[in-house]
Amino acid sequence: MPLSFRAVSSIAVAVAVFGAAAPVQVLAQAQAAPASLPYDARRGVFSFSSGLEGSLPAVVQVTTLGQSRGPSSDGGDPKPYASGSGVIVDAAEGIVITNNHVVEGGRKFTIDLTDGRLFDATLIGADKATDIAVLKIVPDGRPLNLRQVQTVDSDTLRTGDLAFAVGYPLGLDQTLTMGVVSGLNRSGLGDAVEDYIQTDAAVNSGNSGGPLLDSRGRLIGINTSILSGGFGGGNDGIAFAVPTRIMLYVADQLRKNGEVKRGSTGAIFGSLNAERARELNLRIVRGAVVADVAPGSPAERAGLRHNDVITRIAGRPVANAGSINATVGIAAPGSDLSVVYLRGGREATVSLPVEMTTESPVVIGASAVAAYGATVRDSDGGAQVSAVEAGQPFAQAGLIAGDLITSINGATIKDSRAAARALQSASGAVDVTVTRNGETEKLTLTI
Repeated sequence: MPLSFRAVSSIAVAVAVFGAAAPVQVLAQAQAAPASLPYDARRGVFSFSSGLEGSLPAVVQVTTLGQSRGPSSDGGDPKPYASGSGVIVDAAEGIVITNNHVVEGGRKFTIDLTDGRLFDATLIGADKATDIAVLKIVPDGRPLNLRQVQTVDSDTLRTGDLAFAVGYPLGLDQTLTMGVVSGLNRSGLGDAVEDYIQTDAAVNSGNSGGPLLDSRGRLIGINTSILSGGFGGGNDGIAFAVPTRIMLYVADQLRKNGEVKRGSTGAIFGSLNAERARELNLRIVRGAVVADVAPGSPAERAGLRHNDVITRIAGRPVANAGSINATVGIAAPGSDLSVVYLRGGREATVSLPVEMTTESPVVIGASAVAAYGATVRDSDGGAQVSAVEAGQPFAQAGLIAGDLITSINGATIKDSRAAARALQSASGAVDVTVTRNGETEKLTLTI
């Protein structure tokens, strides 16, 4: 009985890699493989098109229109000022997922489909912390006949999986690029809730909000940002996508409530590194260190302390502080998270509640002040910032650990309690002056 093409191609690949003297076990595995590479027998080429083509009509171009800043423009006529990509996840309802930064500040939105049709869309909601936004296509009497992507759990991904980015980069029509999943659980890129998929599939300006697909055309993430070392911010092979694990929770919250209702634990975490591990006499470099615990917070009631090292949360391994923030950031208020931690070299487990913040955003404790996501302690010459929680107002204002707060709205700050009193009486845009590395920095806190 003649060998099938797939079996022959598997053996050919093994021989090409290992040479004519390929190990017997490799050849046996190649013969046993049900499908090594997708092959289009009619055209005689290898291709992933059969898995991807069904998803491409669900990838759309998103145009955001807003107030033109030109001196001669019509103030009532919104002008296009941002463009990105999006993906239809619910064809029946016309629901499109994109990035918050694609739609931010917009007054009107349009959706271009691959078949040339153009529709208006309304903004259901947006979440800055995860950079996810939800749009709804507005029917205009024509049948929508939309296509949607199938979504897969991003927790099933493995480094080395093929990944395909689809979008509308640099003014081009719909474009597909291929790469691999380069890494998982990436964080520390900003002040957001981060647990990114890293890929080397080419992503450029205009891809924002578009889907990252697996080799079967299923949605695994939303392309959000790139890391570029070149002039102009072009593709350098390092791109990041919000995983479906986070995207699905956020999109569901936005569709139900128009916003994401988040809880808090009251603990602030820092990433464990080699230097910190040596200080704590640990032989691991992956985990999150409890930097501070807010007075009266769920974390304090759970018994967590300064310098506890979190190694697992909600059954997931903790790589760094971002792992904690990403898990807490999509935990429903009122839920409890199982936390495994090290203290003095001994492992323990605790149930950590996630609660809505009902108390004042400024809490004065015995030795520290917790205010808008920052922990502030007394220091010579002002109030020293010891930790800043990702995604919170002070983090978004640009405050970082080590800053020395010297004035708030023009009032001199001599200690942490003075900072607390100034913040308690402030509202709106608050001017905050800090000293950082000997230099004076001016920040704006929005509360």
